Amino acid sequence: MTASDPTAPASLPIGSDADLAWVRQRVRQFAAGLGFGLVQQTKLVTAASELARNTLVHGGGGQVEISALADGPRRGIRLVFSDTGPGIGDVERAMTDGYSSTCGLGLGLGGARRLVDEFALDSRPGRGSVVTVVAWVAGVPGARSGSGRRADETSPGPGAGE
Repeated sequence: MTASDPTAPASLPIGSDADLAWVRQRVRQFAAGLGFGLVQQTKLVTAASELARNTLVHGGGGQVEISALADGPRRGIRLVFSDTGPGIGDVERAMTDGYSSTCGLGLGLGGARRLVDEFALDSRPGRGSVVTVVAWVAGVPGARSGSGRRADETSPGPGAGE
């Protein structure tokens, strides 16, 4: 990622708490560069933060690959978190809210899954984990009138026909 192109592909190490802050910052910059709104940026950064922390705490460190996606007019971001740690023995259980292999809240994987458009987890005991998430830039909703009518509908105005 360069100052001139905030959406150039990036690979960031995850090996310390300082790296977690760096990942959050870079994901936010990347998403903003693609046109993600503030709420979407916040959701994506929250998911990235949870997944980066899991990579560090449970996987012993690893990396995240950040890349832009295009599907016709749609723009998106792909984050791939990988580690070579112990892996996850029971993926289904690990995705359940409330489950934690440490003293955490147990909302990391399931919470991250709910904050993005696409989520994939590949993990095997003794072989590490790869979590891939994708988020797409949401379109700007059309303007709505206060009456609930479409903007192209005509209204006789207040008091008409009374």
